[in-house]
Amino acid sequence: MTSDVKTDTEDRGPGGYAAARLRLLSEQARSGPPRRTALARLTDDWLAGLWAAAGAPPGTALVAVGGYGRGELSPRSDLDLLLLHDGSADAGAVAALADRLWYPVWDLGIALDHSVRTAAEARRTAGEDLKVQLGLLDARPLAGDTGLAAGLRTTVLADWRNQAPRRLPELHALCRERAERSGELQYLLEPDLKEARGGLRDAQALRAVAASWLADAPREGLDDARRRLLDARDALHLATGRATDRLALQEQDAVAAELGLLDADTLLREVYEAARTVSYASDVTWREVNRVLRARSARPRLRSLLGRSGAAKAPVERTPLAEGVVEMDGEVVLALSARPERDPVLPLRAAAAAAQAGLPLSLHAVRRLAAAAKPLPVPWPAEAREELVTLLGAGEPTVPVWEALEAEGLITRLLPDWERVRCRPQRNPVHTWTVDRHLVETAVRAASLTRRVHRPDLLLVAALLHDIGKGWPGDHSVAGETIARDMAARVGFDRADVAVVATVVRHHLLLVETATRRDLDDPATVQSVAAAVGTLGALELLHALTEADALATGPAAWSTWRASLVADLVKRVAGVLTGEELPDPEAAAFSAEQERLAIEALRTGEPVLALHTEPVVPDGSGEPEPVGVELLVALPERPGVLPAVAGVLALHRLTVRAADLRAIALPLELGDGPVLVLDWRVAAEYGSLPEAHRLRADLVRALDGSLDVGARLAERDAAYPRRRGVQAPPPRVTVAAAESRLATVLEVRAQDAPGLLHRIGRALEGAEVRVRSAHVSTLGANAVDTLYVTRPDGTLLAPEEAAGLAKTLEEALR
Repeated sequence: MTSDVKTDTEDRGPGGYAAARLRLLSEQARSGPPRRTALARLTDDWLAGLWAAAGAPPGTALVAVGGYGRGELSPRSDLDLLLLHDGSADAGAVAALADRLWYPVWDLGIALDHSVRTAAEARRTAGEDLKVQLGLLDARPLAGDTGLAAGLRTTVLADWRNQAPRRLPELHALCRERAERSGELQYLLEPDLKEARGGLRDAQALRAVAASWLADAPREGLDDARRRLLDARDALHLATGRATDRLALQEQDAVAAELGLLDADTLLREVYEAARTVSYASDVTWREVNRVLRARSARPRLRSLLGRSGAAKAPVERTPLAEGVVEMDGEVVLALSARPERDPVLPLRAAAAAAQAGLPLSLHAVRRLAAAAKPLPVPWPAEAREELVTLLGAGEPTVPVWEALEAEGLITRLLPDWERVRCRPQRNPVHTWTVDRHLVETAVRAASLTRRVHRPDLLLVAALLHDIGKGWPGDHSVAGETIARDMAARVGFDRADVAVVATVVRHHLLLVETATRRDLDDPATVQSVAAAVGTLGALELLHALTEADALATGPAAWSTWRASLVADLVKRVAGVLTGEELPDPEAAAFSAEQERLAIEALRTGEPVLALHTEPVVPDGSGEPEPVGVELLVALPERPGVLPAVAGVLALHRLTVRAADLRAIALPLELGDGPVLVLDWRVAAEYGSLPEAHRLRADLVRALDGSLDVGARLAERDAAYPRRRGVQAPPPRVTVAAAESRLATVLEVRAQDAPGLLHRIGRALEGAEVRVRSAHVSTLGANAVDTLYVTRPDGTLLAPEEAAGLAKTLEEALR
């Protein structure tokens, strides 16, 4: 390798270096650490040549710092260089030397982070600026007075070690601020490989901690994690041709191909695993740093209490937490009498005790358990199952304890099927977490709901397993039912409990999807849910799991409105399961206000509107929040009503959640012809609600054709620049197997956009069908609109008619 580099750099000019650099980056056989090292050597030789040609005065040196100092040059990395001098040379000569060094770098378009300082100035700047000090820790001489450069590095390292009690808390604060700003790399769909928590900056911080001699990071797997993150950044630079650290969605396939990986998901999983290793090492290291600093600060006080002559050492306090488990110095450790090789339940018992106490599991304890613990028999004994439930029921403290077990491979040893979901990305932007972390977060959320159910243990285990099928092909709920059945049996539940867990996992999406996408007044809707759930106990568990799952998914997945719909559905299903009769929706009477609006619309021949804020119900935080707004519209029956009203609502930035359309036949003495009554549930996208008279005016104009709603929506859409990213999949329309006696049910899945329901309504008007009701569910950028449609005479569509309508609607939406 060295001979190649020498040949490449025989021409010391920019052209020779640029050509050699291009050849090196084009070599497919050389990648990863060898390429980074070769690129650093190539650059070293070129800069040494520039130095030799520049006629540097005595007492000067060129020093690489930061990533370049470590010899880790990615294809588009900038060069961190320090021109060091001892102050004896003329200032003009030093400035001229800097120009002869910096300009060739700039001429090649390479980013340069440069400074010119004496050793004293560099030391003083490092003392004032933590980032400068971190960069100087990796100082490496390139040319000139190597003794001067080595002396600076020695001095800076000594300062760093002497100042560690003051500087390390500053570094920790810097890491926390960066994590707050950039997020956690192991969960982001578009992570910053450098700045996000668990990224390259954190890995560099761990090196700095180790250099302080105050504490050291867990080394197992850390070097490999850094290498994988650096390899991903190299591939990102080559794929994009830019100095970027953000792994954007549109670049991930190209980066995966550059690394020889199967696809973008495999890439993300590798990156997540590396970030998880760095994050866990960071947690352990900073905990140790804080422990050492606390001990140091307490030592002088202890000496003053004991007196200088007191040689007695303060006894180490150990507080028992469980059999074989104690608390010591703020961590959970194994008792001196613990024998993990004879106690297969000890890992779960220690984890449960740590989570219940809100304390971290010590690294030494976890490693000892991983190395020596005896495997659990299958099925597990009752004590092991109870300890798992206790661990899951601890709430937020469960997460760091679970991460500690997972870092040492204990989770996959206890639950082998966990490997399939470990670090698995979720492409839906609504999801905050990877699949495995989402499962743990769901259990955390479920822990706060255990008072609502008769079997908290089944709720917590079902929460942990509800998405376990996402590691397998096909419908994850169907696959998950089988896996959950096996895992629940492995954990030691009896046959009846295994069946309940499997049912809850199979139907964990049933309540929220039905409540938000189906007509709850249709008896078939409620009866189908009751048939799937089977028992009140399973319904109770599903209700709690639905809320926990949504809360753990992300802020867009749960709201007071969704909670109220699910609660309404659960109440109706519980009635069916206890033998109550469902009311006939056809016999449902109109409200007094609906009749009043219908009479007014028939009398005037124009639309009549009424806006009402719906009742307030408490959300998960206990704070009151309005469910939404009810908009009642009555007008003489005529074509084009649905698209007109939906379009006007979109123009006024009102989000439609549900719509119910019914014709009311008034007594003949009040007028001739039926009146349409539309009952809408809407919410303002932002700001306050529009006034009813403005909505009415625009609706009149939309119906008489003087307001082109489609054109207005298109103009507004064109005014907003679109973000470059992954192309949205085309819309899909299917006929749902809803078994409704009232209407044919169509499901429209499309990219959410203002006016979507307007476009759907316009297409349905052309197909000459009547919309009985519409139910809108939106998660992130995806919308699922469910439409109950009939023929104009109110009868259901034949199967071939429904299929043709679905195809027509799909083509119209494209």
